[in-house]
Amino acid sequence: MDRSRTSQEAEALKRLEALRPAYERLRADRIRAESDVERLTAELEAARAQAREELGTDDEAAIRAMIEAARAENARAVEAFAQGLREVQDRLDCLAEQAADRPGSR
Repeated sequence: MDRSRTSQEAEALKRLEALRPAYERLRADRIRAESDVERLTAELEAARAQAREELGTDDEAAIRAMIEAARAENARAVEAFAQGLREVQDRLDCLAEQAADRPGSR
């Protein structure tokens, strides 16, 4: 019986040694993940502080609303600019027609 127990213990030790590389890899992965969490947490807090400073809030929904409002304002500004260009072009076309209709301009 003593031999059987020793054989079982030896087998358990062999198995533990076989599992050691997987354990070490997982341990290294855990350490790396913990480090990533710390770094990303610091980056997130820095981004939130920057948002509060620049935008007055770090609330994601409020920032999304600000972005959408800015996009809408940009679209209105682009349309107003395009309208202004159309008006200038219309005036130039009108002047060109008037000049063409004048006697002696042909």
